[in-house]
Amino acid sequence: MGQKVPQTYENHTRIVPVYHLVAFPILVVNLAWSVYQLWRDPSVATIISTLVAVALLILFFCARTFALTVQDRVIRLEMRLRLERLLPREQQARIDKLSIDQLVALRFASDEELPGLFRKVLEENVGARKHIKQMIKTWTGDYLRV
Repeated sequence: MGQKVPQTYENHTRIVPVYHLVAFPILVVNLAWSVYQLWRDPSVATIISTLVAVALLILFFCARTFALTVQDRVIRLEMRLRLERLLPREQQARIDKLSIDQLVALRFASDEELPGLFRKVLEENVGARKHIKQMIKTWTGDYLRV
């Protein structure tokens, strides 16, 4: 079994080739073809074909959104437990002040770095996932992302 490439900010995004590079282009081509057929020969059949093509693209994006939402909820739970373990008792009450975006971004920080980043993110009100991820010095990979 091959060794995983160490994850960093630069390479942490995940592309699933069959989903992003095969299914999506096929659905786009299908929609374009359906629209072309509708334009060329308007009928009930071509209207339905176009509506189905639109529905398939909506389903494609909804499936991704649903999976990411569940993933974020699990990360929120994991991070709350992790922060309760790592933070001094007097700071644990502040865990609820973090947004889901902040918790999701902080998950990549090492245990040693997390308490300091937690304080900095709250004190400076850093909310953007991208910015928080860029603040991390010691990256801990998350290889089970959706």
